Amino acid sequence: MEGTTKIKDLTPSSRRVNVLAKVVSVGEPKSIQTRFGEEKSVTEVIIADETGKIILSLWGDQAAQATDGATLYIDNGYVSLVRGHMRLNVGKYGTLSEGTEEVPSTNEELDMSEKEYENQYRSGSGGGFRGGSSGGSGSYRRYGGGSGGNRSYGGRGRRDSDNNED
Repeated sequence: MEGTTKIKDLTPSSRRVNVLAKVVSVGEPKSIQTRFGEEKSVTEVIIADETGKIILSLWGDQAAQATDGATLYIDNGYVSLVRGHMRLNVGKYGTLSEGTEEVPSTNEELDMSEKEYENQYRSGSGGGFRGGSSGGSGSYRRYGGGSGGNRSYGGRGRRDSDNNED
């Protein structure tokens, strides 16, 4: 498919990526509590293409599409860091569908979720947004950094380009 990103080319700041990959394994669904207190089910699915593998986080009903050996096409996905490790996400602006092309082979040697990255999208340590220790009044308006950062604020967070009053 044209315009697809290979798994080995994903970075912690990857946004609006289209990935075609094969399901290598499907984890057990886990129930987690979001920062807004809701209970949600997340399933971690390992997907791979010919360049490498990564963990794909699927929420709720999305997980039903992931069966061992299935080919998935993630349209408009993004990468987030979970405890410093990359996860590919579909998100509310992306779609997950069955791939129309085959993935000829899979490379499971290069694990893109294995490397630990410094989580530069959040300030402070241990959760970033809950504490009020972000400096003076009004100084914590940059919720998600400049690259789309924290999507759960529904677009209310500001981009650095909107914030040039420094």
